[in-house]
Amino acid sequence: MWQMDAIDKDIVNGLQGGLPICERPYLVMAPQFGISEDDLMARLENLLKQKVLTRFGPMFQIERMGGAFSLAALKVREEDYEKVTAAVNALPEVAHNYRREHAFNMWFVLATETPAGIAQAIAKIEAATGYPVFNMPKEKEFFVGARFTA
Repeated sequence: MWQMDAIDKDIVNGLQGGLPICERPYLVMAPQFGISEDDLMARLENLLKQKVLTRFGPMFQIERMGGAFSLAALKVREEDYEKVTAAVNALPEVAHNYRREHAFNMWFVLATETPAGIAQAIAKIEAATGYPVFNMPKEKEFFVGARFTA
C-alpha cells in the first residue's frame, strides 16, 4: 500500500496557504520542499492519482464575485438513483455530487454566477427528476485545513 513520505506531507501542509501569483509558482515553491519544480508537479499528480487529494486548485469566495454556492440534498428512491444522478450531474451548476447512507441519500453543491441562479438550478433539478430539492445555503464560512505531521 502506498504511503505519503515526509516530503509529500510537507507539500500538502505548505501549499494550503496558497501559491505565489507568478508565471511559475511551482518553481518558486519547490525549493521550500528541497525538490525541483518537475518533482513538485509529479508529486502533486501522484497525490491526486493516489486519491490523497481529491482536487488541487484555487478556492474562490464566489460571493465576492457576485455568485453563490449552496449545499443541496435529495431523498431518492433506490430504483431511481442512477437516472436522478445522471440528471443532476448533467447540469453545469452542479459542482460535485455525493452518495450518502441517509434518508437524504444524494448531496451536491450548486455553484452559480448569481444568487438567483441557485433557485433556477433547483427548479431545473426538480423538473428533471420529480424530486424536491432540500436547499441548505451557507450561513457562515469555515476554512478547514488538513495538516500532517512527519
